[in-house]
Amino acid sequence: MTIKSPLRTGLLAAGLLWAIAAGAQEPEDRVIATVGGEPVYESELVFAEGDLDPQFARLPEQQRRAAALSALIDIKVMADQAEKAGLAEGDAFERRMQFLRDRTLHNEFFRKEVIEGLSEADVRARYEKEIAAQPGEQEVKARHILVDSEEQAKAIVAELEAGADFEELAKEKSTGPSGPQGGDLGYFTRGRMVPEFEEAAFAIEPGDFTREPVKTQFGWHVIKVEDKRDAAPPAFEEVVEQIQRVLLQEQYMALLDKAREGVEIDVQDAELKALFDAVNAEAAAAEGSGDDTK
Repeated sequence: MTIKSPLRTGLLAAGLLWAIAAGAQEPEDRVIATVGGEPVYESELVFAEGDLDPQFARLPEQQRRAAALSALIDIKVMADQAEKAGLAEGDAFERRMQFLRDRTLHNEFFRKEVIEGLSEADVRARYEKEIAAQPGEQEVKARHILVDSEEQAKAIVAELEAGADFEELAKEKSTGPSGPQGGDLGYFTRGRMVPEFEEAAFAIEPGDFTREPVKTQFGWHVIKVEDKRDAAPPAFEEVVEQIQRVLLQEQYMALLDKAREGVEIDVQDAELKALFDAVNAEAAAAEGSGDDTK
């Protein structure tokens, strides 16, 4: 599944995730409190709740709303003091307010144009095309006996060839953490084990074991394969959030590219321009090559 280069999606994490949270519902904008006689609206509470420290996300809803209200009141009383101190004046403050306004409009435009139009049917269609329809990756179910020396491993092979039970030998002699479970490693796909172990395991037929011990960084292994199968793709519910993020990123990039069409951009700082051009060239190359992030 293709995920666009993070070089051009930095604002996605900081701004658009806020847009998702803030746009999850449109509350009735009622007055919920007053501070110094000035009304505090439900919409402000929603904004404050989305801005809370992540640790507050674990709180029950009513406690989270109370924490957000407390933070919102703190903001308002402190902002009033800042106004009286003249901190809302000057070019620097105006530029900061302009940035915050632009960022909010950026988020709102994305929410209206993309987030509200993304349906479960879109997500499920991508799942069916790129995940459910793909052939399953082979996986094996194996056991192993881990010992410290080749001589010990060869002695175990001899016992197995003489009819000894693999599971019982593993419980008795394996030094690995799976020993008490009879050396059971469960099912695993390629890339989960060290290369030497993986190569040997996938070469064995079900029901058979390695006649030559396998050496890895952990010691000497005798491996038995009990089953091979094609792994089922992950269920839709397991990957739905990942697919949603991918679709949102793709549509964000399309929206951004369209917005940039015909807009002249002139970076006047020479050093910053060189860095800017390099970052955008790298991002364009990654997008053009279909850069995948698993």
